[in-house]
Amino acid sequence: MDFNKIKFLSVLLCCFQSAFAQVDTLRLDLPGLEKLFLERNFSLIAQKYKVDGSKELTRQAKLWDNPGLSTSQNVLDGSEKLFNHSDDSGEIYVQIEQVFRTARKRGKQIQLAKDNEQIQQAAFNDLMRNLKYNLTLDFYQLSNLIEQQQIYQGEITAAVNLLKGMDALYQSGNISFKENMRLQALLFSLKSDRQEAISKIIDLQTDLQTSLGLDSIVFIKPITKPASANLNFDLKELVEKAKTSRADYLSEQFQMQSAKHNLSLQKALAIPDITINFFYDQRNSYAPNYWGLGIEFPLPLFNRNQGNIKSAKLDIKSEEAQLSGLALQVKAQVYNAVQGYKHAQEFNSAILQEFYTKNDDLFASMLKSYQQRQISLIEFLDFFQSYSDTKFKIAQQKLNMHNAIAEINYAVGAQVAQ
Repeated sequence: MDFNKIKFLSVLLCCFQSAFAQVDTLRLDLPGLEKLFLERNFSLIAQKYKVDGSKELTRQAKLWDNPGLSTSQNVLDGSEKLFNHSDDSGEIYVQIEQVFRTARKRGKQIQLAKDNEQIQQAAFNDLMRNLKYNLTLDFYQLSNLIEQQQIYQGEITAAVNLLKGMDALYQSGNISFKENMRLQALLFSLKSDRQEAISKIIDLQTDLQTSLGLDSIVFIKPITKPASANLNFDLKELVEKAKTSRADYLSEQFQMQSAKHNLSLQKALAIPDITINFFYDQRNSYAPNYWGLGIEFPLPLFNRNQGNIKSAKLDIKSEEAQLSGLALQVKAQVYNAVQGYKHAQEFNSAILQEFYTKNDDLFASMLKSYQQRQISLIEFLDFFQSYSDTKFKIAQQKLNMHNAIAEINYAVGAQVAQ
């Protein structure tokens, strides 16, 4: 662990012990977190430059080919003068040529550049989709860990207060050394678990600070609200929406489109381009000043671009197969995400919520009963373990609901629930 991490750990421990008074606290709800992420995430910024670069390539493809200029003249012609261009001697030759592309090649190349622009934009959107998904999971995981830490802190406070009274009973000989040590072990275990939760919080703070492009040490405090627990989804509608929203699926469609456009271009490349020459020749022809016009083009006798055309056809078949496979994957991911949400819903019934509320009241009663020696240590520890497990399962269930909704949004590629 480097010095900075040790420093941050110390600061974070102080933060927990003094209600976040030692460091700046950045309180963010999920929309605020996403807004900051879109503005400052360096991976998105880097990918955005690629999108802008592809737009410049489209502009480049629209430019006409430059004309060519060539010239020659005599250096030595038997006289004693260099570059002798007197009235009766010397030659000067000047030629201008321009290539004219046939079969709409230029338009097809522009279309391919536009396809690449769409592919790059889809890659940007897909990167954003994946990063936002991971950011959302980290956001709710951080909230869950902070809640866990608070549960541990509450249990530690209860255990410390209990031990104060038990120590007095031990000193007076009313409880055994073994019983007192078991309570000490319980407190040690709670502190150890709390420390593990804090370590995980530190790691998530680092990930979130990096994702948000924060260059100063702040404590990110998630502001959350309960996840919607009574949503109903139409699977068919979600799958269709995913096919129009998911950037990876759209990217594959763009690549299929690009493959078809490339085949069209490769067929066009089999048709020769025409080069037109316009030239002037002084004193190297039957006329002293010769003005000429020339046309040239290759004869497609051997190379008719056969290999590239066949390769382009095979690329289309490859893209068709990948698009079909991705369509099945999208459908399966949407279905599984919806099923995961339905399973999470089962633990949000009114009966269970009432049980969770009564659990705290029962703990207070059991703690008082043990302090008054109405129940044994074993009975109290068994209940304490059950109580603690229930508290953490409640926290985990909240996380499961948020994660299930995040999974649906990720599978669909759009926010359909919150």
